[in-house]
Amino acid sequence: MGDHFEKGQHAVLNEGEENEMEIFGYRTHRCRRTLCLAGSVFSFGILPLVFYWRPAWHVWANCIPCSLQEADVVLLRTRDEFQTYSRKKVMWIHLSALNSAFGLTPDHPLIMDEEYIINRAIRKPELKVRSINVQKIRYVWDNLEEQFQKIGSLEDWLSSAKIHLKFGSGLTREEQEFRRLICGPNTIDVEITPIWKLLIKEVLNPFYIFQLFSVCLWFSEDYKEYALAIIIMSIISIALTVYDLREQSLKLHGLVESHNSITVSVCERKAGVQELESHFLVPGDLLILSGNKVKMPCDAILIDGSCVVDEGMLTGESIPVTKTPLPKMDSSVPWKTQSEADYKRHILFCGTEVIQSKGACSGPTRAVVLQTGFNTAKGDLVRSILYPKPMNFKLYRDAIRFLLCLVGTATIGMIYTLCVYVLSGEPPEEVVKKALDVITIAVPPALPAALTTGIIYAQRRLKKRGIFCISPQRINICGQLNLVCFDKTGTLTRDGLDLWGVVPCDKNGFQEVHSFALGKALSWGPLCAAMASCHSLILLDGTIQGDPLDLKMFEATTWVPMEGIAILHQFPFSSALQRMTVIVQELGGDRLALMKGAPEKVASFCQPETVPTSFVSELQTYTTQGFRVIAMAYKKLEMDHHTTSLTRDKVESDLIFLGLLIFENQLKEETKPVLEELIAARIRTVMITGDDLQTAITVARKSGMVSEDQKLILIETNETTESSSASISWKLVEEKKHVAYGNQDNYINIWEEVSDNSIEGSYHFALSGKSFQVINQHFSSLLPKILMNGTVFARMSPGQKSCLVEEFQKLDYIVGMCGDGANDCGALKMAHVGISLSEQEASVASPFTSKTPNIECVPHLIKEGRAALVTSFCMFKYMALYSMIQYVGVLLLYWETNSLSNYQFLFQDLAITTLIGVTMNLNGAYPKLVPFRPAGRLISPPLLLSVIFNILFSLAMHIIGFILVQRQPWYSMDMHSACTGQNENISKLTTPPIPENIGSNGTFTSFENTTIWFLGTINCIIVALIFSKGKPFRQPTYKNYIFVLVLVIQMAVCLLILFADIPDLYRRFDLLCTPVLWRIYIVIMLSCNFIVSLVVEEAIIENRTLWMIIKRCFGYQSKSRYRTWQRALANDPSWPPLNQISYSDLPGCGRGVSYSNPVFESNEEQL
Repeated sequence: MGDHFEKGQHAVLNEGEENEMEIFGYRTHRCRRTLCLAGSVFSFGILPLVFYWRPAWHVWANCIPCSLQEADVVLLRTRDEFQTYSRKKVMWIHLSALNSAFGLTPDHPLIMDEEYIINRAIRKPELKVRSINVQKIRYVWDNLEEQFQKIGSLEDWLSSAKIHLKFGSGLTREEQEFRRLICGPNTIDVEITPIWKLLIKEVLNPFYIFQLFSVCLWFSEDYKEYALAIIIMSIISIALTVYDLREQSLKLHGLVESHNSITVSVCERKAGVQELESHFLVPGDLLILSGNKVKMPCDAILIDGSCVVDEGMLTGESIPVTKTPLPKMDSSVPWKTQSEADYKRHILFCGTEVIQSKGACSGPTRAVVLQTGFNTAKGDLVRSILYPKPMNFKLYRDAIRFLLCLVGTATIGMIYTLCVYVLSGEPPEEVVKKALDVITIAVPPALPAALTTGIIYAQRRLKKRGIFCISPQRINICGQLNLVCFDKTGTLTRDGLDLWGVVPCDKNGFQEVHSFALGKALSWGPLCAAMASCHSLILLDGTIQGDPLDLKMFEATTWVPMEGIAILHQFPFSSALQRMTVIVQELGGDRLALMKGAPEKVASFCQPETVPTSFVSELQTYTTQGFRVIAMAYKKLEMDHHTTSLTRDKVESDLIFLGLLIFENQLKEETKPVLEELIAARIRTVMITGDDLQTAITVARKSGMVSEDQKLILIETNETTESSSASISWKLVEEKKHVAYGNQDNYINIWEEVSDNSIEGSYHFALSGKSFQVINQHFSSLLPKILMNGTVFARMSPGQKSCLVEEFQKLDYIVGMCGDGANDCGALKMAHVGISLSEQEASVASPFTSKTPNIECVPHLIKEGRAALVTSFCMFKYMALYSMIQYVGVLLLYWETNSLSNYQFLFQDLAITTLIGVTMNLNGAYPKLVPFRPAGRLISPPLLLSVIFNILFSLAMHIIGFILVQRQPWYSMDMHSACTGQNENISKLTTPPIPENIGSNGTFTSFENTTIWFLGTINCIIVALIFSKGKPFRQPTYKNYIFVLVLVIQMAVCLLILFADIPDLYRRFDLLCTPVLWRIYIVIMLSCNFIVSLVVEEAIIENRTLWMIIKRCFGYQSKSRYRTWQRALANDPSWPPLNQISYSDLPGCGRGVSYSNPVFESNEEQL
C-alpha cells in the first residue's frame, strides 16, 4: 500500500539532501474514519494502539489517496533502507490578521512579486497558505511549482547585487509582519517534554503492553508474587528510562535556551534602527552589529564591515575567524558560486560569537538575516540530536525474528494445550487460562530488561574511563567495528604546532635553516615582516588570540606591536584558496603586499625566477618527515593607490618568493601503540585529514598505519577539461633515505618502472580530496576497488569526510570515526560509531565523547562493545533456554492435566532466573583485542545450534525423568508419598488434605511434578554456567565473583530442598517426598546433562577451528561486499594498474558500477 500513485499524488521532499523523503497526499474519508472509530471501540483500544505503532496503517485505514494540492494529510517515508513512515496534518496559515493591520489584499504589491517562494505560497483570493511541519522545519505549498518548499531562509538563486539592492536598506514593517507570520518565529525551541508524556510514550511500548497482558493473566491465576515483582521491575525500568530522557531533554533545552532570548538591533526601511527580540527576526532583516561579544541568533550574510568570530560551536576549535563582507557584483550568478572563494567566509553562523566587529568607513557593521530557527547551522546541529540517524544492526533485526520464533513455538504449545484440556473435559475458562499461560512461558516478559542490563553495565564501565555515551544501543555496535577512520591533527598528532625553523631564500636559492631552538631572533626584513603581520591574530582583553599556527609564527619574531608596521588591508585565509594576503605599511618605509599559504599555491603567484630550482625537492624533504610547511612571498606596492581600490588579483601577482616556514606536528605518545593494537586485531585503520598529502603519508608511516614492508600507491587525477576527459594515474611511492643538512631525512620518490612482483602482498592507496571527488564523479566503478585498500585520504573537506564514511558503509564495513570535533561533525554523525575527543558544542551529536584527548578510548570502546555484544548473546541464549525448559516441563505436566504451582514458578522465575539475569552481565571486557570479532547475528549456525542442542538435551532429560518416575516400583497415582522409615512423618505432611479436589485447579502435588520441577530448576542454573562466556571477549567467569556466589547459593538451596526433608518447605512448594535413590537419579540425570552440554559447547559450539574447517569444506564465503571485493581483487592480476593512466571515456572506467551518493557535495571547495 502507498506505492501506486498517480501524478501529483507523490513527490520527493528535500531532494538530494541527507534527510530526503517521499511525500504522499491523502484526504480523510468520512466513512472510513467512522469505521475506524467503531473498530477502536469494539477492539477495546487495541486498534488505536496498532495505529500508534504503525502511522502508515492509520493513514491507509482513514484516508484515500489524492493530489498533494488537495491533501489534508500527508504520509512521509524516508528514502533510506529503513523506509520509516510518519504522518503529518496539513495546516493553514491565515493572512486575514494582516488585512486589518495594513490592509493586505490579493493585489497588494507586497505579495505580487512571484519570484519568491513566500509569495508563491499564498492562495488567492482567500489569502491563506498551506503548510506542514516536518522535523522542526516548516514547508509551504508552492502554488506555481506545485510542490512543498522549505521556508525560513533566503532563496539560493539570489545574486549578491540582488541581496544588496533588496535587503541592503532593511525590510518595511509590513514585510516583517508578513514574513514573520509565514516563516514562523526565529527560535530553536526544544521543549522540556512533560513527564506524563514521556511516561505514556514509554508505557505504550509493545514490550510493556505484553507485560501488562502477562501481569493481568497472572493476577487472574492468583500468581500475585511474580506479577508484583515484574510490576516493580517494570516501574524501575520505566522510571530510569524516563529520568534519562528527561535529563537529555533538560540538557538540550539548556543548550539552546540562551539563543532564543537575545536583543538585537534591526534596521527598518522607514523607521530606522530598532531594538528587537531575536525571536522576531525574519529572513531578509538587516542586522546592525555594534560592540563586542555578540552571540548570533540566526545565520546572516555580512554585507558591510568585517567581523572576527569564534566558531567553536561549529568546528570544535575556539579559533577566531575573520569574516569579510559579500562583495556587490553586477553578475546575476547566485551569490554562493560567484567567487572561487568559500562563500562561508561571508556568513555569520547562528550560535557563534562575534568577538569584534568593524564597520567600513566609520559606518556600522551590517548583515542580512539568511536563515532563521531550525534552518540555521545551530538548528541543524540540534535537529541531528533530536532526529538521529537510525541504526541498522543485524542483532536487533534478529532479535525480532527470535521473538517471533518463540511466539510460533508458543502457538504450537497453545494448540497442544487446547487439545489436551478440551479432551479432558476442563471448564472453558480454565482451558483459556492454561493456553494463554503458554505464551508467557515461551516468551519471557523479562527478556528485554535482561538484555539491557549488559549495556547499562558496559556504559557504567566506560564512564569510569571518561567515555560518555548518549546512545547506549550503539555500545553493542562497537563490538562489530572492523574499520576505524581517524582525523590527523589533534587526534593522531598533537594539537599545537611548533615552529621548527625557517628556510630563507635569495637569488642563489635556499639558504641554511634558521632554527629558533637556540632563541636566536630572525633579522628584520620582508620575511620577518611577513611573519609579524600576515596573520589573523587579534588583541582581546590584553591577550593575543587566533590560530595556533599564526600565534607560533608571530611569537617567533619576538616583535612587539606598534614597532613600525601597520596592517592596512587583509584578504583573509580561505581553505579553498589555500592562502592569505595582507597589505602593510612600514613607518617611514615601503608599502608591501605579503602572502602566506600552501607552498605550491604561493609559488604559482611568484615570479618564476625568484622561486629556487630546488623548490620541489626542498619541499619534499620536509613534508615527508611529517613537517607542516608554509611558504611566504611579498612585493612592493605603489604608494599612490588607495588600498581598498586594489583587487585581490592585482595584489596577488608578480610576487617575490621569500622562503619556507617549517612547523613540527608530533605524534601523540599513545597513537602508535593504539594503532598497532588495532591492526594486530585485524581492524582496518584509515586516515582522513584536511592536511597535506605527503605530510599525511609520513604520519601514516610513522604511526604504523602503513608498515615499513607495505607498499604505498599514490592515486592522482585530472578533471575534465575542454581538450581532454578526466584521467586517473597510479604511481608507487618508495621511501628512500636522503641526507639533508647533516641529518638522515626521508623523502618521497615515485618509481618510474616497477616489476609486477614488487607489490605482491599488502599495499595501500593514498589520494587527495580532489582525486576522491574526480573518482566519485567519473570513475565510480573503481571507487569500491580503491576503498578496499585506501588508507590515506588528505585535503578532505568536511562533506567529503562524511561521503567517504558512507561509501565505506556501502561496502558493509562497520565504521567508526574518531575526531577532535574540528570539521568532523558530519563524519562523526554518519559513522556507525562516532567518537569525539572534543567536549565542544559541535561534537554534542556524536554518540561517544572521550574526556581523554587521545585515541586510547577507541580500543577500550571496542573491547567493551565486544563484551556487551557477547553478553547480549549469552542472555538471549539463557532466556531462550529458561523459557524452553519451563515450556517443556509444563507441557509434559499438561499431558497429565497437571502444572507447576505458583510458588514453584516463583522460585524459578524470581530466585533463579532474575538473579542470574542481573549478575551474568557483570563480566568486564577482556583486556586484549583478539584478531576476530564475536558473531554479529543471533541467527548464526553456532548460536542456533547451541540453543537447539541444549533444548534437545533438556527435552530428553525431562522426558526420561517423566517416564522413569512412572515406572518406579513405588509410584502410584493414588499414593502421595514414597518415603520410607525416617520419612514417614514428612509423608503425612505432604499428602494433600483434600484429595477430591485433585484435578479441579490443575496445580497439585505429584511425583511427575516434583521430578520435573527439580530437573527444570537445577537445569536453569547449569545452563547459566555453561552459557556464561569468558575469554576471548569477556573476563573469565570465575572473576565475576557475584555471579559465581549467586550460582553456588542457588545450587546449595536447590540441593537442600532436594535432600533435606523439611515438611513446611515441601508443603509450600507442593512437592512430594521421594526415595533418596530417586533423588540421586535426578542428580545423575542433571550431571549427565551438564557434562554433555559442556562438551558440546566447548568442543563444537566454541571451537573456532572446527567452524573454519566446516566453512572450507562446504565452500562457505562471506557475502559482505568488502569480502566479495577482496576475493575478486586477489584473483585480478591486473590490479592495481601501476604506472598507467586511465581516461573516463574508456570502457570499464566510467559508471559501470554506480556508487553515487546524494549527500556528496560535488561543488565543495577543497581544504
